[in-house]
Amino acid sequence: MDTHISDPTVTTTLTRALATQASAVMYESLPKPVRELVRQCVLDYYGVALAGADDPLATILLDELAEAGGAAQASIIGRKAKLPALSAALVNGAIGHALDYDDVNLAMPGHPSVAILPGLIALAEQRNSTGRDVIAAFVAGYETACRIGMALRPGHYDRGFHATGTIGAFGAAAACAHLLRLDAEATARALGIAGTQAAGLKSQFGTMCKPFHAGKASQSGLLAARLAARGFSSRPDLVECEQGFALTHGPDFKADAALAEPASGFHIFANLFKYHAACYLTHGPIEAAREIRERHGVKPEQIARMTLSLDRSTERVCNIPAPTDGLEAKFSLRQTVAMALSGVDTASLGAYSPETANDPALVKLREKLALDFHEGWPQAKAELQVALTDGRVLKASHDAGIPSSDIADQRERLIGKFDALAEPVLGAARARELRAAILGLDALADVGGVARLATH
Repeated sequence: MDTHISDPTVTTTLTRALATQASAVMYESLPKPVRELVRQCVLDYYGVALAGADDPLATILLDELAEAGGAAQASIIGRKAKLPALSAALVNGAIGHALDYDDVNLAMPGHPSVAILPGLIALAEQRNSTGRDVIAAFVAGYETACRIGMALRPGHYDRGFHATGTIGAFGAAAACAHLLRLDAEATARALGIAGTQAAGLKSQFGTMCKPFHAGKASQSGLLAARLAARGFSSRPDLVECEQGFALTHGPDFKADAALAEPASGFHIFANLFKYHAACYLTHGPIEAAREIRERHGVKPEQIARMTLSLDRSTERVCNIPAPTDGLEAKFSLRQTVAMALSGVDTASLGAYSPETANDPALVKLREKLALDFHEGWPQAKAELQVALTDGRVLKASHDAGIPSSDIADQRERLIGKFDALAEPVLGAARARELRAAILGLDALADVGGVARLATH
C-alpha cells in the first residue's frame, strides 16, 4: 500500500484541511464560469430526476417512506408528495440516478451532482435558502468529493466500491455543512460522520441498488451535517486516520493528491454531462460506433467482426455480456455498441428496454464484438475496429473523458436535453418556468420555489 505524501504533516490534517477549504467557499469569490457550471449541473440533475420519477424504484421507496410518515419538509421531484428532508434526499437521489443519465466527474470517479444536490436542495427548501447560498454550498461539496476521490484513485473504485455512494457522501456532507454555516471544526466532524456511513458496491450495477447508492449518499451527508450542527461527536481526521476511511477502502491512498490544485483551479471544470442514457464508460464506444456508421454508411449485415479496445477498468463496470432488460443494457459495452451501429437512438430513454436487449438482430451483432482491455489507458477512451464482409477494415476512436471547452454551447445542449426530459412530465409551460428558475438561480431569494416547480 502506497501512502507516500510529499509533506509528512498532511496525513494528520487532511480532513481538517478539506473542511477548512469547504467552509471558506464564498459565492462572491467564485469565477463566473464556475457559477454557470453549477447552474448547468442543477439543470441537468432536475431533468434526469424528472424523467426518472416514475421509475419503479421511486414507487417502492415512496411507499416505504410515506408509510412511516413524518414532517412534510421537502418536495419529491415529479411527485406531489412531501417528506421529511432526510427521506426526500434519499428518494430524490435515487430518482436522479435511476436512468444513469446524470453527470460524471472522473476525479471521484462517479456522479457528483446526484449525490450532493438532493440533500442540499431538501435542506435549502426547509431553510428558505437563497440561490447564491446553494451555489456556494454545491461548489464546497463538489470540490470536496473530487479531492477525496483523487486521493483514493484508482484503487478504491477498482476494488469494487461505487464512489457515487462512498465519496459522494463526503461531498453531500460538505455541501450541507456549508449551507448550515458550520465552521471548519464542525465541518470536519460532519465529514467524519458521513465517512462512517458511506457505502456502495459496484457489484450492484444493473440493479435498483445502484441509484439507491446515490440517494443514500445524499441522505447520509445531510444527516451528518445536521448531527454535526447539534454537536454530535466524530473523529475530525476520519478520512486519513488509522482504520479510517482511506486506509480501509483502498490500496493506494495519496493524501497530497487531495490537496493538489487542479490545473483549471476547480474540479468542476472537468464535469462531464451525459448525452447517452447509459453508463458513462459506454459513451466512448457509442461515439466511435456512431462515427463508423455515419461516416461510412455501414449497415449491420455488412459487419463480419469487431474489436473494441478500452481501459481494463471498464471490464468490471459495464461489461454485462448478454443483457436481458433495459437496466442491464445500460451496462453492456456489447449491447450499446450494437445499438449505435444499428442506428438506435442511445439518447432515448425508451431505447433501453427488454425488447431492445433481446432483439435478435442486436443480439447477433453484439456477439460479433470482441473486447480488448488495456492497462493504463484513459478511462473513458475507446477505439473500435470493424471488419466488413467485403474485406475493408474501418476504425474510429473517441475519448469521452475530455470535458467541453465551450460552456455556452454546452448550456444549449443541456437545455435541449432538459426540455426533452422535463416536458413530458411537467408540460411545456411548467418545464420552461422551471428551466428559467434554475438558469436564474443566482437571483432566487428562496430555492424552495425551484423544488416546488419540479413537483407534479
